[in-house]
Amino acid sequence: MAFLSLAQAAVICTISWILWKYFRQIVIKSPLDNIPGPPAGSFLYGNLRQILHKDGWSFIQHLTDAYPGVAGLRGPLGHGMLYVFDPAAMHTIVVKDQYVFEETKWFTKFNILRFGPGLLAKVGDEHRRQRKMLNPVFSIKHMRHMIPIFNDVGHKLQKAIEDRVNVSSEPVELDMLAWMGRTALELIGQAGLGYSFDPLVADSMDEFAGAVKSFGPALVKTDHLRRLLPYLPDIGSPAFRAKLVAMIPHEGVQLMKTFIDAMYRRSIEIYRDKVHALELGDEEVTKQVGEGKDIMSILLRANMAAAADDKLPEDELIAQISTLVFAAMDTTSNALSMTLLLLGDHPEVQEKLRMEIVEACDGDASGRFDYDRLVNLPYLDAVCRETLRLYSPVTQVFRETVKDAVVPLSQPIKGVDGNMIHELVIPKDTTVCIGVLSSNTNKAIWGEDAMEWKPERWLSPLPESVMEAKIPGVYSNLMTFMGGGRACIGFKFSQLEMKVVLCVLLSKFTFAPSGKKISWNLSNVRFPTIPGSTKPSMPMKVGLYHRPTAF
Repeated sequence: MAFLSLAQAAVICTISWILWKYFRQIVIKSPLDNIPGPPAGSFLYGNLRQILHKDGWSFIQHLTDAYPGVAGLRGPLGHGMLYVFDPAAMHTIVVKDQYVFEETKWFTKFNILRFGPGLLAKVGDEHRRQRKMLNPVFSIKHMRHMIPIFNDVGHKLQKAIEDRVNVSSEPVELDMLAWMGRTALELIGQAGLGYSFDPLVADSMDEFAGAVKSFGPALVKTDHLRRLLPYLPDIGSPAFRAKLVAMIPHEGVQLMKTFIDAMYRRSIEIYRDKVHALELGDEEVTKQVGEGKDIMSILLRANMAAAADDKLPEDELIAQISTLVFAAMDTTSNALSMTLLLLGDHPEVQEKLRMEIVEACDGDASGRFDYDRLVNLPYLDAVCRETLRLYSPVTQVFRETVKDAVVPLSQPIKGVDGNMIHELVIPKDTTVCIGVLSSNTNKAIWGEDAMEWKPERWLSPLPESVMEAKIPGVYSNLMTFMGGGRACIGFKFSQLEMKVVLCVLLSKFTFAPSGKKISWNLSNVRFPTIPGSTKPSMPMKVGLYHRPTAF
């Protein structure tokens, strides 16, 4: 009886806390009520379903076009939210007061489940400690050592596609998303972990790669469930909780479980293999994939040499493996796929880029690119920048205030009451959605052609409005890789692998639309599908490139 009374009390307290957290903003007037915004889709979900729906592009576009940098939204049960893409506000949120605007609790708790206690699951001092250890291994100095690995994997991909295209005199249909996913996994495997996932020989990806690529669709099906995580108690042992999850009759949850289980098993395998090699000495390390120059080998050595207070424990090191695999595979592979699709739709751009690449290879029979040659291809750089501007893999990022905050605006907005608002007063526990795509396509900053894919815009000085906006992103006045202490740590790695893969592909093949409609789904990372399927896929017509014979 005493146990039942205690359990009932716990349930009542939990429900009361949730009701207070969500309904107090309805009972108590909030400064957020004066921020103009669209009507809520429903009381139960607010605007959340609109902003997270896989076809939510038109709603994002509406927020971008109809509101000058900030819009008031509603979360579940009337909870106040903000949608922000004003440059001055974003600078405060992601740089100046970044530790006031922390990762949301549901995001970090979810990342603990899927990756373990890695970089994406930590906040505050623990995040800074991990970031301090990881930052040096993503420096340009180390990235230069990655280029030979990128070239090796790129040429494996080239050979694999050539074997499939050579069987026909006409272009053949290939699922380029699948090939880009396998390639990105092998690139992060070899250069990031010193491990080979996929020799790029078989016609289909292996079970592990398939599990990683299934993650996007699983997220779409569980977006609302993930937000309940902070309110679910951690009852019982991990094994007991795993059994409970296995009993949940939800397709998205089971896809997620498959992904997490596969990721954890492979991370343990890679970690133990790396530690064993390091224990045997440098000679054994150099026999491994990557020859000890991979990110994980460098990290493990640095961790061994670090002061006791700076060392990362074993569970955090293992979690970095899962984090690196997911963060590097899905975003880069989908960005590469989008680039190929755009080049197929714009053959004149494809040919211009190909000529730049082919000319850079003249006199080099190996067809390999060193770091300096890669970064001195201006049109290739322009194509990558423009794709990442207009089609950022990540559309929005959520933050949550840990205390009351005041945020300045680049320009005042008119409140619901008719008065001008020069700064935002944001109460504690407010969810803030940073509009990455909205910032990248804001016509007030990028001009009236902001929604057009124009690589040439990067070949001349950008509009003064872009420079004056002082957008706080770490890359090209864009928010694609975010900014501040939680900016994407591997954005240089991603840029280099994209460029190598595009070089080896365009120097050998032509790309054209398959004729099938491709739909891009809004998710944690945007992904393409074809009609009638939820499986990520992007078929294209791929042919051999025949260089014109000089007369």
